[in-house]
Amino acid sequence: MTGPHRLVVVGAGAGGLDLATRLARRGVPGLVVTLVDRASSHVWKPRLHQVAAGTLDTAQDEITYLDHAARLGMAFRPGLLRGIDRAARRITLGTVQDESGRDEVTAVVPYDTLVLAIGSTADDFGTPGVREHAVFIDSREQAEAFRVQLRRAVIRALDDPAVREVSIVIVGGGATGTELAAELHQALDLASGYGVPDLRGRLRVTLVEMAPRILSALPEKVSDSATVVLRDLGVKVLTGAAVASVDETGVVLKDGRRIEASIRVWAAGVRAPAVTRELDGLETDRAGRIRVGEDMVSVTDPAILALGDCAALVPAGQERPLPATAQVAHQQARHLARHLPAWLSGTPIPPFHYVQRGSLVSLGDYDAFGSLGRLGILKGAFIEGWLARLSYAMLYRQFQLVVHGWRAPLVWLAGALRSLARPSVRLD
Repeated sequence: MTGPHRLVVVGAGAGGLDLATRLARRGVPGLVVTLVDRASSHVWKPRLHQVAAGTLDTAQDEITYLDHAARLGMAFRPGLLRGIDRAARRITLGTVQDESGRDEVTAVVPYDTLVLAIGSTADDFGTPGVREHAVFIDSREQAEAFRVQLRRAVIRALDDPAVREVSIVIVGGGATGTELAAELHQALDLASGYGVPDLRGRLRVTLVEMAPRILSALPEKVSDSATVVLRDLGVKVLTGAAVASVDETGVVLKDGRRIEASIRVWAAGVRAPAVTRELDGLETDRAGRIRVGEDMVSVTDPAILALGDCAALVPAGQERPLPATAQVAHQQARHLARHLPAWLSGTPIPPFHYVQRGSLVSLGDYDAFGSLGRLGILKGAFIEGWLARLSYAMLYRQFQLVVHGWRAPLVWLAGALRSLARPSVRLD
């Protein structure tokens, strides 16, 4: 083959955007990078609960892909991944959809090397009624839709004598569900400051978790501390509670209990997008994640790699894949960015080794908790309060540094100035 090597990265989330940015900024000779995503702009997924609650100014924090690609000298193609032709080395994208989600326009994008970084979605586990009656916040569009639904529910509670409260049930006590429960209270606290009376008193939030405790992937002390804060806020935390079904007015638990709720949020489980099972025979695990080796190359096709939530990478000596977290995705992106150029010339990619750098959960302005990673003098130490909030903020700042480069301090300054002129919560 003659001409440049066409590297196509599908998915501009934490891992895909990080990888494409690093490679484009590095300027590898003979390499043309194309970034593909269904959306036109990026909001860091760990902050989607803030988008949903209306406490994040997305106009300031979003990264417009076309502008970003133009600055770095790479290409951007909007579209939904619909299929792969591995023999011809090309992908099919749905670029325009009608109101029912069916493709009106499709496009074909050729590749020499394909990197799949299409993230994950919540897993409904086949629970009846979830798809029809619950909302998800796996994407910015879904988070914005939830915010609109929340606003309507608040107005009803204020103006309709028959509706006196905003009742919300959140299924899933992981980081997303837990942080959303706290962020909702902060949003109504902030809105009350603009003259709307007694909003917090009308909010009823129930957090349902099937495991014995919320935040089960984090140390028990983090879980216990977060539970105390949520209950002090008025959140009803139900653990050891499995959901049997969801309907248009609430949730039914397997033990027969019923939770009435005007808004039902599903934030339980993690699985790859459904399209992974339709990608020309790529081998996947039970959660739909693409099976890859420790070099992140697909076990099915040496021209296809996968990273982040959609990849099933089982480290040597372990039984389970790496967790679906932004921390894993960023580390994998950094590893690939370092070794892909040499790999394209025939040098194997060294095995990826994940380093647990700690876990953090932020409960709005109320509190934050976390545990440090396995490295350093204070390895595994529990942190809370201002130190945990600072650590949480620094994770996002590190991502902004990767994406914006030398422009990052300007972005931070612009955000600080904008916050002086804008309300602290979405009021529209």
